[in-house]
Amino acid sequence: MRLLLVEDEQKVARFVRQGLTEEGYAVDVAADGETGLAMALDRVHDLLILDIQLPKMDGLRVLQKLRQAKVPTPVLLLTVRATIEDKVLGLDAGADDYLTKPFAFQELVARVRALLRRRAEATPPVLRVADLTLDPARRTVARGGERIDLTSREFALLDYFMRNPGRVLTRTMIAEHVWDYSFDSTTNVIDVYVNYLRKKIDTGREPKLLHTIRGVGYVLKVP
Repeated sequence: MRLLLVEDEQKVARFVRQGLTEEGYAVDVAADGETGLAMALDRVHDLLILDIQLPKMDGLRVLQKLRQAKVPTPVLLLTVRATIEDKVLGLDAGADDYLTKPFAFQELVARVRALLRRRAEATPPVLRVADLTLDPARRTVARGGERIDLTSREFALLDYFMRNPGRVLTRTMIAEHVWDYSFDSTTNVIDVYVNYLRKKIDTGREPKLLHTIRGVGYVLKVP
């Protein structure tokens, strides 16, 4: 899953980004409202964590513009404001949840998981390509009925492939959707993880599903 954190306090942003990355999420960060809005309008994120008090454009205005643009991405608001009136204002503007600063990181993660689970439950529950299945809500993968254990990054990579069956995905596309904006595209990390994934889902099984398109990228398909 790819998250967008819009937070101008650098210490808070670093802390939250590091923690969520360790939980297996790809996390992009914007330090002001205008930049956050532009990034959120790309519609590549599964969840937006949005501070209210931001430079250039406050979080509520960002949220209003996103909803006016029909961007359905779930939004978790962060704020030092704790009054009922402020919470109602944020929820009425289109927020899906609200967390008051200071907060425990465990609570933030729990709320993120709840929002992502709610979104997953609104989509087809199980993805299938041949006898390979991926359940986004339960975060399980199986082939031919045999469970396959994946790391968080491998799961995110397979999820992206299975949402685009038969489509050739370039390394740039994979980097943008499974990693984040700061990913170093000159490394071979993507190729390494694709090979990890191929060994787990294809080794000893037929037909082979994950294919390399030389000079272009990769594709998950039934040959």
